Amino acid sequence: MAPELNVVLLVAGRVLFGGVLAFTGLSHFTQTEQMAGYAEYKGLPAPKFSVLASGGLLILGGLGVTVGVFPVVAAVALAAFLIVSAVAMHDFWAVPDEDRQDELNSFLKNVTLAGGALVVAASATGTWALSVGISPV
Repeated sequence: MAPELNVVLLVAGRVLFGGVLAFTGLSHFTQTEQMAGYAEYKGLPAPKFSVLASGGLLILGGLGVTVGVFPVVAAVALAAFLIVSAVAMHDFWAVPDEDRQDELNSFLKNVTLAGGALVVAASATGTWALSVGISPV
């Protein structure tokens, strides 16, 4: 594959992946009360704080991936959050039958995104085109 195409694909993927996660994090601040209510229903301790902290993580992690600031740390933090969120918030195995499919879909979405975040982390261990260039590796 031509090097120029690699750069275009990498930047487009970073913007799509990181940008969507950062945008998702904004909803944690614009819909805090609704999300905290759901977090409380799911048994999360300190639901409002959890919603705000996870929103901050999504925004910072998403932007880190997008612009290339500590991209490995950002992507691994996103993956960890997405796995924990899948298990804690989308426990399809413990909900009534009428809620099972929605929770399963959300669980699988989070696991898939976590896998994508790990792929991003693996690709960020080298030099990353069009990034700020701050990386611990």
